[in-house]
Amino acid sequence: MKSPDAIREEGMKSELKAWVYLAPALFFLVMFTYYPMLQVLWDSFFFKAYGQESAQFVWFDNYKRLFADPAFSQAVRNNLIYALGTVFPSLAVGFFLALALMKSTKFRNFARAVFFFPTLVPLIAAAALWIFVYFPNVGLLDYYLGKLGFGPTQWLGDSNIALYSLMLLAIWKNAGFYMLFYISGLQGIGEEYYEAAELEGATWFQRLRYITLPLLGPTTAFVFIIALIHVFTYVDHVVMMTHGGPIGSTNLVLYYIFQNAHEFNDAAKATASTVVSVGVLLAISFLSIRTMERGIHYES
Repeated sequence: MKSPDAIREEGMKSELKAWVYLAPALFFLVMFTYYPMLQVLWDSFFFKAYGQESAQFVWFDNYKRLFADPAFSQAVRNNLIYALGTVFPSLAVGFFLALALMKSTKFRNFARAVFFFPTLVPLIAAAALWIFVYFPNVGLLDYYLGKLGFGPTQWLGDSNIALYSLMLLAIWKNAGFYMLFYISGLQGIGEEYYEAAELEGATWFQRLRYITLPLLGPTTAFVFIIALIHVFTYVDHVVMMTHGGPIGSTNLVLYYIFQNAHEFNDAAKATASTVVSVGVLLAISFLSIRTMERGIHYES
């Protein structure tokens, strides 16, 4: 029988070995993730005017300029609308696709591949494809709507509908990706729950509400966070299709950061808006995880 000191020594060696294996990954994580984030946070407190040799420490002046900028307010408002119009519909479409494919046996794998295919298309290529769909008069959408008697529409040129046109592209691209997570989650739910519910006379909707949705809580939390990241990191389609227009109606926060950093040469405002965006995203992710952790769990 080993002594307590020998057991403790073996545990320390095992822990040290684990840290040795983790060291390379931790090094790259710190160097290429945490260090740049801290550097951006530090830079957000400095301002360098055109012609100055060195930047000046200005405390929170960059943040004051940021929140006083009407373009930033518009970008935040657009991003909120974009998030509401893409995250929940994408999750809903992915969930119901997963439900349908779990019930179907014929061509199941083929259908999964078809619905997942848009995820594999690079966003810039998807944007080029949807430009053809939205093109006035000769685009696919106007062509088929014209058969129904509707006139041509400026899908990307009308400030009232341009943002919603981008939302449709995002739903088309992401729903199949979220579908795979829901399929994996559904496969992990034991059939005994549904069999017991059927014996009690539960309807399909009751089984969905009281069994499927609660047990998919962790999956939904994870997919929700992924969807939020997509909302705040997708900018290729804005650059390709609208350039934030018309009149700023499709200007999202990431495109606002891009403009200030590369077009307006205002790095101070770009770093400040980056810090605000990352902070909000982390807060929402944390709250969503905590909320889902309080969900219903069944014990056998």
